[in-house]
Amino acid sequence: MIALKANPGALQIDLAQTALLIIDMQRDFMEPGGFGDSLGNDVSRLRVAIEPCRRVLRAARAKGMLVIHTREGHRPDLSDAPPAKVARGKPSSRIGAPGPMGRILVRGEPGHGIIEELAPLDNEPVVDKPGKGAFYQTDLELMLRNRRIANLLVCGVTTEVCVHTTVREANDRGYICVVLADCCASYFPEFHATGLAMIAAQGGIFGWVSSSDDLMSALSTSTA
Repeated sequence: MIALKANPGALQIDLAQTALLIIDMQRDFMEPGGFGDSLGNDVSRLRVAIEPCRRVLRAARAKGMLVIHTREGHRPDLSDAPPAKVARGKPSSRIGAPGPMGRILVRGEPGHGIIEELAPLDNEPVVDKPGKGAFYQTDLELMLRNRRIANLLVCGVTTEVCVHTTVREANDRGYICVVLADCCASYFPEFHATGLAMIAAQGGIFGWVSSSDDLMSALSTSTA
């Protein structure tokens, strides 16, 4: 068990029933030439989350926790990509269009891959999702139920989109979610701050917000 400092209040977490969920730390979102960049975003703003995520990932592995990574992307024929989603932006930089890292947001292309700093181990599941939420049209919930997971430590990008959508989905399914604020990031700092505030509002309407430092401190004093 760990006692984790968080907003709106500290909570006890059983590590045996806890998974680390790292959302969409992909080249297409994090690096120049990917989907995020094609939409006109400053992708450098997401890189602040890399080192905190790496610290947490190392700690989770050391504790033997279940670690799950997600990737947003689509089949090469785009049969799982809604037309309204594909139609965003200029035709030359839409989902499926050729880019510096291969076809944009397409599974199997270099840009679809997770950044090297957070590369999954062979025994860490990678969930490929066609939407923003990690539960939508995936087997994530089956994985969690099979391992009797009740708590999720959530990291990733972007705070207000895929992280927020996944936390809302998890909340509706009864999972306790703790979002690690500095392990998440947004192209828009104000959206990051607001997204975190919304999660912890009204006594934790969607979950709790903590930090990598608070988690590391709690892990250092964990009890069996």
